[in-house]
Amino acid sequence: MDYRRLPHSSLDVSKICLGTMTWGEQNTQSQAFEQLDYAIGQGVNFIDTAELYPVPPRGETQGETERILGNYLTSRGNRDNLIIASKIAGPGSKSDGIRPNMALDWSNIHQAVDDSLSRLQIETIDLYQVHWPDRNTNFFGELYYDAKENEQYTPLLETLEALAALIKAGKIRYIGVSNETPWGVMKYLQLAEKHGLPRIISVQNPYNLLNRSFEVGMAEIAHREELPLLAYSPLAFGALSGKYLDGQWPEGARLTLFKRFARYTGSQMAWDATKAYVELAREFNLSPAQMALAYVNSRRFVGSNIIGATDLTQLKENIDSIKVTLDASLLSRLDELSQLYRIPCP
Repeated sequence: MDYRRLPHSSLDVSKICLGTMTWGEQNTQSQAFEQLDYAIGQGVNFIDTAELYPVPPRGETQGETERILGNYLTSRGNRDNLIIASKIAGPGSKSDGIRPNMALDWSNIHQAVDDSLSRLQIETIDLYQVHWPDRNTNFFGELYYDAKENEQYTPLLETLEALAALIKAGKIRYIGVSNETPWGVMKYLQLAEKHGLPRIISVQNPYNLLNRSFEVGMAEIAHREELPLLAYSPLAFGALSGKYLDGQWPEGARLTLFKRFARYTGSQMAWDATKAYVELAREFNLSPAQMALAYVNSRRFVGSNIIGATDLTQLKENIDSIKVTLDASLLSRLDELSQLYRIPCP
C-alpha cells in the first residue's frame, strides 16, 4: 500500500480509502467487519463514513453505518491505527429526519459531532467534513449554477468558527469539505487565513472517467493550495466495471436496486463512453475496474481514492488497483477518449 501525508496535517493516509456507505443497507454488520479486516490487512488505514449513511438515506437506517464502524473499532481495539473520517449532512431532502433544522450553523454542527462520536464510540474524529454546502449551488458533480434571489444560508464563517471550537475541544482533529465548488473552497481558505481559524485540508468530490468535472475549476486549486482531492465514486457507482453493459442488471447491484442513481446510465452518451473505456481496458488486458481506479490513483491532485464494495471479491479487485501502473500509450488513449466524451455524466 502507498501512503500520502495530507498537507497541513499529521495524517498519513493510505492511497486507497475504504468507503462505507453500503453498510446497514446492502451490507450487514458481519459483512462490513469482513471488509474492514481484509482492507486493513492490505494496509488500508483510512476509513470514510458520514452521519447520513447508509445510502440511499432513510430515516430508519440513518446513522447505522457509523454504528457498525463503532462496533468494529470497539471489538477489534485498533482505533489508534486508523484514520477515521466522517461528515455532517447539509440541508435538503437527503437529510430529512436527522435534525429538525439542518443548517450548517453552530448548534447543528456541535450536535452532529457529538452524535457521530457516540455512534462511532470514539473520542476524536480525525477528519470531519461538511458533506455538501448549506447554500444553493451546483454540487455532487453537477455543472450548472442557477442563481436564486433573496437566498439565505449559514455564513461560511459561522460554519468555520463552529468547527474551530470543536478542534479546540479535542472532538475533531482536522476539517475538510465535500461536494464543494471553487468559490466555496477558496472562501474557506480566505476566511481561515483572515480570522486565524483552522484550514481545510481536503476536498471530497466525485471523480472518475465519466465525470472529470473536478478538473475544470478545482484541480488547479488542489495543486496550488495543497488541498488534495479525496475522490469518491471512482467507479461511477460500478458502471465502469462494465457490469451494466448490454442490458445487464446484476441482482443486488447498486444501480439495479436503486434506479435513482441514474447519472451513469441515464443517457446514450453515458453508455457509449462506458463501453469505450471498458473495451480499451480489455484491449490492454486489464480489468476495467482496475484501469478506472488506477487512473484516479495516478492523478497528482488525488490524496486518496475512496473505494466501496458489497462483497470481498470486488473489494480485493479494487484494492489491488494500487498495484496497476498505466503506461504512456494507455494514458494517451484515455486522453483521446476524454476528448471524445467530454464529461458525459455530470
